[in-house]
Amino acid sequence: MKRFVIPISYLNQPSFEELRNQAEEEFGYDHPMGGLTIPCGDDAFLDLISHLTRL
Repeated sequence: MKRFVIPISYLNQPSFEELRNQAEEEFGYDHPMGGLTIPCGDDAFLDLISHLTRL
């Protein structure tokens, strides 16, 4: 598992919303380290971040 730091504004993007919903269902939001675990592969996540960067 890798750790990525992204701008908080990405969390409100519609394309990121589905991942947030999946993360909540699978892992919940109560993490001791304060992070959010996203249930997708590295390549898919990097593709999404690349798309959001171009917006």
